Amino acid sequence: MELRHLRYFLAVAEHGSVTRAAEQLGIQQPPLSQQLKALEAELGVALFERQPRGVALTPAGLALRDDAEDLFSRIAQMRARMQRLARGDEGSLAIGFTSSAAAHRLTPEVLRECRRRFPRVALSLTECNAAEAIERLADGTLSAALLRAPVQHPEGVRFDLLLEEDMVIALPLDHPLLRKRQAAGIAATAPVSLRELAADPFILVRRPGAPGMYHDLLRACEALGFTPRVGAEVERMLTNLNLVAAGAGVSVVPGSMASLNRHGVAYCPMQEADRLRAPLTLGYREDAAQGGDPALAALVALTHRLAARHRRRPAKAADA
Repeated sequence: MELRHLRYFLAVAEHGSVTRAAEQLGIQQPPLSQQLKALEAELGVALFERQPRGVALTPAGLALRDDAEDLFSRIAQMRARMQRLARGDEGSLAIGFTSSAAAHRLTPEVLRECRRRFPRVALSLTECNAAEAIERLADGTLSAALLRAPVQHPEGVRFDLLLEEDMVIALPLDHPLLRKRQAAGIAATAPVSLRELAADPFILVRRPGAPGMYHDLLRACEALGFTPRVGAEVERMLTNLNLVAAGAGVSVVPGSMASLNRHGVAYCPMQEADRLRAPLTLGYREDAAQGGDPALAALVALTHRLAARHRRRPAKAADA
């Protein structure tokens, strides 16, 4: 049995006439009658009662009509789903992000727009550090990841720089430098030099998790004539800020994180802002985005469009 035989059958059932059905189908009446007889022979039942002015469905014909209409409805649904999959409107994506990348408003904006534009794409979200994200991209556990500076570049994984933002200095609220500046009438928005913190312990994200930004900070400090004293190394920037709030040391973080832990952390612009920039990067499997996974390709395109909007916006404090 072929689908065309069922289409012929439904056309005759709809019109109640082989002649009118043949006209609609654009075929001759004798071949259509032969096809119907062949279908009845294959199924072993009579589908039509021949009447003087047309045909009427037998009980078996009524049952076949219902089944055939259901079958074509499901075929249409299947075709529509395949088209959605091909466009990237349906599927699943596993997305990772670092805590500092999540603090930038582009990250929740991407996820929100992805849910809005592609409601049939199931999103699985995972927070991890940069090293973990890249390992999971390499082994296919993650479809894409939003992170800061890539810590390695495995084969097949592509990293697109979306935008960059200023780094800011994070100090505990009772830091002596803040009291000194307040007593001298220096505005809270006045930049602070890293050199002024040479004697302070630094709370840093450990090298395996984010060696790129870690290395950049060490290099900037050494250019100013000192090597920062490391008070603690942590896996997440949120832990970093919690320790700063607790008075365990100072740190340098992306400007978009300056809305966090305001109850215990003061954020100051950095004089050496031109030496230290915080990137926001999208990582993904290049082969998947180039045709293997239309949903991923759609996510990559959406992320770049939204990032372009952010780059066109005027810079604001604590935001890229």
